[in-house]
Amino acid sequence: MANESRSNSPGSLLFDRPEHSADSPLSVHAMTVAYQRKPVLWDVDFDAPAGSMIAIIGPNGAGKSTFIKACLGLVKRASGIVEFWGSPYRDARLRVGYVPQREAVDWDFPVTVMDVVCMGRYGRAGWLRPISRADRQTASECIDRVGLAGFESRQISQLSGGQQQRVFLARALAQEADLYFMDEPFAGVDAATERAIVRLLHDLRARGTTVICVHHDLQTVETYFDHVVLMNMRIVASGTVSAAFTPENLRRTYGGRLTLLAEASEAVARAERGT
Repeated sequence: MANESRSNSPGSLLFDRPEHSADSPLSVHAMTVAYQRKPVLWDVDFDAPAGSMIAIIGPNGAGKSTFIKACLGLVKRASGIVEFWGSPYRDARLRVGYVPQREAVDWDFPVTVMDVVCMGRYGRAGWLRPISRADRQTASECIDRVGLAGFESRQISQLSGGQQQRVFLARALAQEADLYFMDEPFAGVDAATERAIVRLLHDLRARGTTVICVHHDLQTVETYFDHVVLMNMRIVASGTVSAAFTPENLRRTYGGRLTLLAEASEAVARAERGT
């Protein structure tokens, strides 16, 4: 590990790491995560390019979701450093949004769509302060942006899977973050919802926001994203989609499973053609 130097301000971590940029929305240095002493991620280094749509792809069990959770401090890191614009997460958390996997949410909890989306304002308003009229207006605008106008009073348990995903996207939008982590935002949603989410994410990118998505559909990587991280316990390759999303890097990431994925995709395509 490079030599460490600290500034005089408490809580500030300024490491002499010339390979990382303090301007990057996310810098990960030598991060390892282990569950019960079994490594899930090993010695990960990564700098997120600002204002980009970044896909994290890899086989099941590759550590993709764990990577996001470790960056956010939701799981413990065995080693390594994570910084946001050169600062620890606690100093940048208002600038970072997170959309978890839909399966990780208790959808039977008795809250409305508006209640959930207003949660995205708590970081700015403070947890012990009531949500202001301006905050509710912002939440309402975010609900409208995801196509759920008129659903504000609907209990979240009464929504379809695609609508539930839109609610959590609206909550993230209400946070007005500069960096968003999204854990498989397209999983289990209908085609219309997927298109709506993609349009919103591209709009965020156009405004200079960075979006990092765990993604599983290899066929849409080139269409949806401009950067890609290929992960299998370690980062196998990363860069622009045109440079890093290559057959060789995919083989190195997925191994023999890539052939099976290709055969399955072809079978689906044949079924859709009726051949």
